Amino acid sequence: MPVPWFLLSLALGRNPVVLSLERVVGPQDTARCSPGLSCHLWDGDVLCLPGSLVSAPGPVLVPTRLQTELVLRCHEETDCDLCVRVAVHLAVHGYWEDPEDEEKFRRAADPELEEPRNASLQAHIVLSFQAYPTAHCVLLEVQVPAALVQPGQSVGSIVFDCFEAALGAEVQIWSYTQPRYQKELNLTQQLPDCRGLEVQDNIQSCWALPWLNVSADGEDVRLVLDVSEEQRFGLSLYWNQDQGPIKPWWHSNLTGPQTITLNHTDLVPCLCIQVWPLEPDSVRTSICPFREDPRAHRNLWRAARLQLLPSRGWRLDAPCSLPAEATLCWQALDGGPCLPLVPPLPRENVTVNKVLEFPLRKGHPNVCVQVSTWEKLQMQECLWADSLGPLKDDMLLVETRGPQDNGSLCALEPSGCTPLLSRASTRAARLGEQLLQDVQSGQCLQLWDSDLGALWACPMDKYIHQRWALVWLACLLLAAVLFLLLLLKMNPVKAASRSRAALLLYSADDASFERLVGALASALCQLPLRVAVDLWSRRDLSAQGALAWFHAQRRQTLQEGGVVVLLFSPGAVALCREWLQDATSAPRAHGPHDAFAASLSCVLPDFLQGRAPGRYVGAYFDKLLPADAVPALFRSVPVFSLPSQLPDFLGILQGPTAPRSRRLAERAEQVSRALQPALDSCFRPPGALGTGCGMGPEAGVRT
Repeated sequence: MPVPWFLLSLALGRNPVVLSLERVVGPQDTARCSPGLSCHLWDGDVLCLPGSLVSAPGPVLVPTRLQTELVLRCHEETDCDLCVRVAVHLAVHGYWEDPEDEEKFRRAADPELEEPRNASLQAHIVLSFQAYPTAHCVLLEVQVPAALVQPGQSVGSIVFDCFEAALGAEVQIWSYTQPRYQKELNLTQQLPDCRGLEVQDNIQSCWALPWLNVSADGEDVRLVLDVSEEQRFGLSLYWNQDQGPIKPWWHSNLTGPQTITLNHTDLVPCLCIQVWPLEPDSVRTSICPFREDPRAHRNLWRAARLQLLPSRGWRLDAPCSLPAEATLCWQALDGGPCLPLVPPLPRENVTVNKVLEFPLRKGHPNVCVQVSTWEKLQMQECLWADSLGPLKDDMLLVETRGPQDNGSLCALEPSGCTPLLSRASTRAARLGEQLLQDVQSGQCLQLWDSDLGALWACPMDKYIHQRWALVWLACLLLAAVLFLLLLLKMNPVKAASRSRAALLLYSADDASFERLVGALASALCQLPLRVAVDLWSRRDLSAQGALAWFHAQRRQTLQEGGVVVLLFSPGAVALCREWLQDATSAPRAHGPHDAFAASLSCVLPDFLQGRAPGRYVGAYFDKLLPADAVPALFRSVPVFSLPSQLPDFLGILQGPTAPRSRRLAERAEQVSRALQPALDSCFRPPGALGTGCGMGPEAGVRT
C-alpha cells in the first residue's frame, strides 16, 4: 500500500482532498445539451481566433458561465488519462430592433399554422483549451426553439466531453461565439496530480512516482521519500514566485529511500518541493506546503531587502511575493515620525525584485520609502542614506488644485497639513506669507506636479538665521568664556568638541545593576567621551517615549562618528532571544524608561543586514554573565569582558584619538577603581542583604 502523499503536522496544514473520478470510455469527443435544445460537434479542430466584437442584429445566444469536471478517459481498464469535461451555460442576449421582426419570428414557430416552419435561434460556440505547451479549440453548434427564446433568460447548457490534460497542469479555458457578440468567458484551473486523485492504479504514469512525506522535526522540517532502494529520482526545491519565473534553490538526483532535513530558517511561503522518477517523460509532482506557516512568513520579512537606486528608483528584493503596500513619506530634520504623502500620492502594491520609480520630478534627502502591511510598518529607507547628503531643514508644502484652477497651500507638519495663511501657532503658520512668496519667486524645489496638485520643498535655513543670529552669537560667547574657565580649573585635556560620543544601552534588570551602569557611565565621562544613557534622561524619556528618544540619540551619535555600546546582562540576553526566536508567548512587560527593549527593533536590523561593524561594540561584566551567553548574532562586533578587558574596551570607544598603551592602561585603572564600589555592592556573597545584580524580579534567565 503506498504511503500517503502529504502528511503535515502542526502549522504545516492538512491532507489534500482525494477525488474519485467518473470514467469515460472511448477516444471520441462528444457533445450533449439540455432537453429542448439541439447541438452538434463539428469534426476537427478550429482556429483559436476570437475575432473582433460585433453588434448583435437581434436576440442571440451567448455563453454566460463555464463549469468544469474531471473525468478519466480510459482506453483499457488500467490505461486512463485525465480529462476535463466543460459545461457551457447559455442565455439569450439582446432584443429585436423592429417589433415586426419579432412578430414574424413568433408566427413562424406557431404550431397552429397549416405549414409551421421550424423557427429557432442558432449559435456557434467556440471552446478554447490551453495547457502549456499545447492549445486545442472545438466548435459547437446549438439551436434553441423559438418558444424558449426570451431575452435575458437562460435556455440551458451544452456539455463537451472532453479535453485531455496532463496531471498537475494549469489549464485555461475560453468560450465565445462566432461571430463574437460579447467579451469571452475564461476560466483558469490547477489540475490535481497523482497525490490528489484516487487513480494510482489507473494512470500508468503514477505507478513509478516517488511518494513523499513532509513532517515536523522539532523546529525543523523533515522530508522522507519512500521509494525502493534502487529507484533513482530527482528532487528540486524552488521558490514559486507569483511575480516572476520559478527560481531554483536546490536540486539533486538521488537514490531512494532518502530523508532530508530543512532548517526552519530556510522556510518561506513560496518554497515548493518537486519530485519525479529519473525516467523519460516522467510526471513531475510539486507541493508548496509552507504557504500558511507563520515561521515562513516571518522568515520572508527577515530576508526582504529594500534598496534605493540612482535616479529616483527603488527595489524590494525578496524570495517570494509580499502582500504589502509602498508609500512615500517626509522625514523632518527634528527626528519626528515620517509623515506619509498619501494623499496626494497614492499607495502602491509592492512588486518584488523589480525596479520601481519614484513619482517625483526631483529627489530630496528627506523623502523616504515605507513598506507596510495592514498590521504594521515593516521597513523604511530614506534618500539621505544614499547619495543626496544629510537631512535638510526644509518645509514641505502641499498644493491642492481645484476644478476652477484655484489652489491652496498647506505645510505638512506632525499635527497635520497647516494652511499657510492661518492663525495657528505652528512655525509654518508664523512664516506663511514668506513661504508663499518663496514658492511664487521660485526659491522652493518642486518635487511633484500633476493636475491635482504639487509638492514643494522650501528651505528654512534663512529664517532660522535671521531670527536667532544674535542669540547664537551670545550663546557662543558665553560658551567660550565658560570653556576657558573650565580649562583653568581642570587638567589639560582634549577639547570637548573633539571627544567621541558613546550611547550606552542596557536592560534595567534591577536597582543594583542600574547603579553599576551609572558608575560605568560616570567613569567614562571622566575620559574624553560624551556618554548618553537613559539614567540621565528620565524627563526626556517620559516626554518623548523610549523609542523616539533612542532614535534621536542613535542618529546623533552615528552622524557624529560615535559608537553604540550594548551592555549585556541576563535580562538583555533574554530580550534578544525573544526578538531573535519570535517566541509565540507574549513578551514580558517592560518599564516606560527601558530604552534597551525599545531599541531592539532598530538594533537587530543593523546586525542582520551587516551594518553593525564600526557602529556598535558589546560588553558584559565578568561575574554577571558567561562569555558564551552573548548571542552569536552580536559577535560580528567586538565584545569585551569588564573589568578584565577595560584597556581594549576604552581603546575601541575612543577610536582614532585613543592615547598610547601606557596612558590607556592608566585610564583603565582609573575606571576600574571607580567601578569597584558598585561591583562590590552588586556581587555580594550569599546570605548578604539584597538580591545582587541580575537577581531581582525583572532579571532575565541566566544561561
